[in-house]
Amino acid sequence: MTKLHWAINNRQRRRYRLLMAMLASFLPLSASAWNFTGHRLSACIAWEQLPPASREKVGALLRAHPDYALWTRKARGDALDRMAFIEASTWADRIRYDRRFHTADEAATPLLPGFPDMESHSDWHYVNRPLPGQTRAEDNTDEARGQLDRQLVVLVHALGTHDGSATAFNAKVYALPWLVHLVADAHQQLHVVDAEAAWLAPRDDPKRLNPSAPRRRIVSLHALWDDLPGPPNLSGNKLDSACRALVAMYPEPAPASPAQWLEESWQVAGKEGFPADYARQQQVGKPFYERAREVANQRIVSAGHRLAGVLRKLP
Repeated sequence: MTKLHWAINNRQRRRYRLLMAMLASFLPLSASAWNFTGHRLSACIAWEQLPPASREKVGALLRAHPDYALWTRKARGDALDRMAFIEASTWADRIRYDRRFHTADEAATPLLPGFPDMESHSDWHYVNRPLPGQTRAEDNTDEARGQLDRQLVVLVHALGTHDGSATAFNAKVYALPWLVHLVADAHQQLHVVDAEAAWLAPRDDPKRLNPSAPRRRIVSLHALWDDLPGPPNLSGNKLDSACRALVAMYPEPAPASPAQWLEESWQVAGKEGFPADYARQQQVGKPFYERAREVANQRIVSAGHRLAGVLRKLP
C-alpha cells in the first residue's frame, strides 16, 4: 500500500468513526445503556458463577446463533463459549449500527436465517417511570413507555421452557443475548425512570464537565452513569481482573424477580441517581461522581449474579 493510499484509507476511517459518533449523539437518550465495559463486566461475573452444566447449555445456544463467529473472532483455545457470552452482552447495542437491522420507523431489512425479525428494538432497553413528584404527558406508545419490563418476562419465559422442539430452541438462541444485555440494563437505574429527567444542560454549556475527564462535556446525566464502569473498550486480562475485583468487593444480592429488579432500580434512581438540588442547578460535582461510581459497581455485580441465577435454571 502506498503512502497516498494509506493516507486516504486513514482519512476514510476517521470519517467513519466521526460519523458513528455523530449518529450516537443523536440517538434517543433512553436507547443508551451501560457502556460496553459495563455489559461485559456483568456477563463476566455471571459466567464465573455458572456451573459446568449450565455453561454447556449456554454454549450450545451461543454456538447456534448467527453471530457466534463475530463474537469469537478474537478467542483462542477452549475459551470460545466464554468469549461469545461476554461479547454477546453488547450485541443488542451493536445492532443499532448494523445495516442488517432496521428501526421501527424504517423500511424492513431482509429476514436472515436464524433471526425471527430484523428490528433493532431500541424500546426494549428501558421503561419510563416518573420519579416521585415528576409529571409528564401521558404517552403509552412502546417508544415512549419502553418495553424493558415486558421483554424481561418474555425472554426469561422463552429460555425456561421445557419444550424440546426446534422452534423453541431457536427462540432460546435469539433470546439469550437479549437477556444477557437487558438484565444489565434493568440494573442501570436511569433505564427505569423518565428519560427527560436525565438531561443535564444544553450541549454547548461549557460549565457541565465530567469530573472523571475534565476536558469532556457531559451531554446528559444518563451518559455520565453509562460511562461509570470505565473505558468502553476494556477486555481481555484487564476485564477479567476487574471482574474478579468487583466480585470480591460486593456481596451477592438477594434473589429477586425481574419486576423486583426494576423496582429496586427505581428506588436507587430516587435515592442515588441525581445530585442534590439537581433540578435547579443541574450540576455534577466530584463527591456525587465518586458515590455514583460506587453505586454503578454494585449494580453491575448484582446484574451479573442475577443473570447467573436465571441461567442456572436452563432446562
